[in-house]
Amino acid sequence: MSDFETRPLRHELKFAAAVERYADLESWIRQNAGGFVRAYPPRRVNNVYFDTPDLAAYQENLSGTSRRTKLRLRWYGETQRPNSAVLELKHRRNQLGWKSLFRIGAIDFERASWSELRRAIRDQLPAAGRLWLDAHSEPILVNQYDRQYYERPERDVRITLDRHQAVFDQRCGSRPNLRRRANLPDVLVVEIKFAPADRRIGQQVLQGIPIRVSRNSKYAIAVQSILGG
Repeated sequence: MSDFETRPLRHELKFAAAVERYADLESWIRQNAGGFVRAYPPRRVNNVYFDTPDLAAYQENLSGTSRRTKLRLRWYGETQRPNSAVLELKHRRNQLGWKSLFRIGAIDFERASWSELRRAIRDQLPAAGRLWLDAHSEPILVNQYDRQYYERPERDVRITLDRHQAVFDQRCGSRPNLRRRANLPDVLVVEIKFAPADRRIGQQVLQGIPIRVSRNSKYAIAVQSILGG
């Protein structure tokens, strides 16, 4: 059985910009009055998004439903055989989000089929996690990107910068596809995260950001790329 953790509520503000704005955004973070410092070394983020056959989670995002969820498996690094991963259930209620996390052991995306991988993940889940995986059993896509992390010294506001995104369609194969990329424009995604109690500080941090706030879902954009939209 996996370890289980629920992360608290937080605001997640997302911005999308052309990759050419990367230097501008790094400069804004360094000069921000919040005194941001690197929270972790840069690392590669990998996600498998699971959904229903009719893409219910994707449709919820498109419609802007105030209460929605999505399920993904996440691991870090360049490897396709991670020693550990996390099955994340992301909840969204209006402007607030939180996560339910189920920790998973080693996964082998190089040699295992999707049916073997689902079984290996499911066997490590508690009952609640199994219900969600059974209801969203289809591996739709894998997305990857390079992430940089910044935090205020008080650790109450975090900024992440994501670039070098890649998307791989998983709908038509019995085994993971991590070689044939979908046609996805490379954009820079900025996320600013803070708890409801720190909203005033989060708004102060946002002052002077050199790009406009925009509704951005990596999953929705990735699905559109594999659907040819």
